Amino acid sequence: MFAVIKTGGKQYRVAQDDLIKIEKLTAEPGETVTFDEVLMVGGETATAIGSPVVDGASVVAEVVDQGRHRKIIIFKKRRRQNSRRRNGHRQSFTLVKITDILTGGAKAAPKKKAAAPKTEKAATPKAEEAGAESELPVLFTAPEGPADDLKKISGVGPVLEKKLNALGITTYAQVAAFSAEDIARVDDALSFKGRIDRDNWVQQASELAGK
Repeated sequence: MFAVIKTGGKQYRVAQDDLIKIEKLTAEPGETVTFDEVLMVGGETATAIGSPVVDGASVVAEVVDQGRHRKIIIFKKRRRQNSRRRNGHRQSFTLVKITDILTGGAKAAPKKKAAAPKTEKAATPKAEEAGAESELPVLFTAPEGPADDLKKISGVGPVLEKKLNALGITTYAQVAAFSAEDIARVDDALSFKGRIDRDNWVQQASELAGK
């Protein structure tokens, strides 16, 4: 079964388990979102076309990640006016995984939460973060001197900064000098799945290091 949905002013043909990038939604990774503007639903035997939407149809998806596309450079020049403008733009997107296509007014089944083991006390968020950092391998030798504020790199928050520090990454210069092999090692250690390239960390770090 497939469906055609409308979101962010665009239309997408989706099927169950598809991963698609759509215009940014206000939702955190792991949250469930429902698309009610379903323009078409098709299967092996029949196809329903909405006017404009199919009554009782909806598509349920799970938010996988929030990210931004590669930077686009906008350069404007006015001939003989000594006027030049150079700007950059990175469009935000939300990566979602289609989990269900519903028809006839059906509702998505509630997501079950995994129960904590009875014999073990649930760990606090701070304890989990500390444990995750202690398990990370040291991939780089941190340079001497004060550490840079890595949170200035888009996509790096306080928790991720601590993990990078645990890997031995403390300065902009280190990130700016990343080779393809370095990026692959960090991706593997933090399960980034291409996030460094996707958010263009190397260029961001180069600009910050040059200030």
